[in-house]
Amino acid sequence: MNSLQTYLVGGAVRDQLLGHQSADRDWVVVGASPLIMQELGYLPVGKDFPVYLHPDTKEEYALARTERKTAKGYHGFEFDTSSNVTLEQDLQRRDLTINAMALSDSGDIIDPWNGRRDLENRVLRHVSPAFAEDPLRVLRVARFCARLSPLGFTIAPETLALMQSLSDSGELTTLAQERIFAELAQSLSYPNPVPFFMTMRDCRALEKIFPELDQLFGVPQVAKYHPEIDSGIHTMMVLTQTCLLTDNSAARFASVCHDLGKGTTPGNLLPSHHGHEERGADLTITVANRLKVPNDHRNLAVLTARYHSHCHRALQLKTGSLLKLLSALDAFRRPDRFELFLLVCEGDARGRLGLEARPYPQANYLRGLFKQVNTIKAGEIAKQATEAGKPIADLIRETRLQVISSYRKEHRAALSESDDWQH
Repeated sequence: MNSLQTYLVGGAVRDQLLGHQSADRDWVVVGASPLIMQELGYLPVGKDFPVYLHPDTKEEYALARTERKTAKGYHGFEFDTSSNVTLEQDLQRRDLTINAMALSDSGDIIDPWNGRRDLENRVLRHVSPAFAEDPLRVLRVARFCARLSPLGFTIAPETLALMQSLSDSGELTTLAQERIFAELAQSLSYPNPVPFFMTMRDCRALEKIFPELDQLFGVPQVAKYHPEIDSGIHTMMVLTQTCLLTDNSAARFASVCHDLGKGTTPGNLLPSHHGHEERGADLTITVANRLKVPNDHRNLAVLTARYHSHCHRALQLKTGSLLKLLSALDAFRRPDRFELFLLVCEGDARGRLGLEARPYPQANYLRGLFKQVNTIKAGEIAKQATEAGKPIADLIRETRLQVISSYRKEHRAALSESDDWQH
């Protein structure tokens, strides 16, 4: 087994040089064949090209390969994994120079494409013109921007130009929607996902894969309530604030979608956006269907688009409207999702230029209200309903309304002091 020429490659080498821990370690094997790998006990798992699991560590080992574009799309490649493919040839097919380095068993760095130099200079640069053969790389580079932007990484101008050409070519439309959302979701897991979306916009890819979001940029809002004015900039600010409140991916996705309706406001109504909530909910459903978004992300995003303005006006809502809001959000059955909704609404309130530290009493007001209403015991209500000859659902509703009314009276001072929350 030690006779194999194996090299640690890709992200593991990059992260090691950056002083970071790498979650995955990928290996390339040079000069071997599928028969040799299986004779040594490696388990084949690759579908498109030979990849094997190490019999002990279970880490992935791939035969060195070259690839040639034969058709449009992510899968339109022909691979050569013969034993005469060199390490340098394998590294040349990779996306970025910082991902095209290898580490030998003796600890030597093999760096034929100057990845270490670009790592030190904090530059994301493509290895070769073959970069343009894989449209998914546009999203990958955008994701690397989100991941590495805290370290000061920027895209080389020639790489950005190549990404723009790839976006303009129509190749992005050949990508499987699941792959698009996978890159988006991974970007949302980083502390600051905003560079992912802004890079996608800079290379003209956002208008191709997420036109509903791209359409927000340049759309004005009322400056009194939105000093940043631009709806797209506001959405990125909301994402930033939501990321400070939670690392939940569904909540972060909801923050991106919450104002999509503003992109379809008739021009004669601007900068007002009456009715954008319902339009935004419909657009969010369209996005979720197209990108095959998981149900938990989809449902929270739709509810947030539809009801975030209700949350902002919570201190002004009457007793019946508050109960309708809790019911519409399905808070009694899904309290965890209700909490995420509140966090996104708080992120929305603070995602405004100069208002990032503004208090948001609405969230705690609704938390306290829900806690009070949720103490009602269904079993006791059922017993009372039977004794009174009333439908259980009616009595539960009456009891909840009574609790909400009492809660509002207790918080009358907060209600009278609440300011005008517009969206």
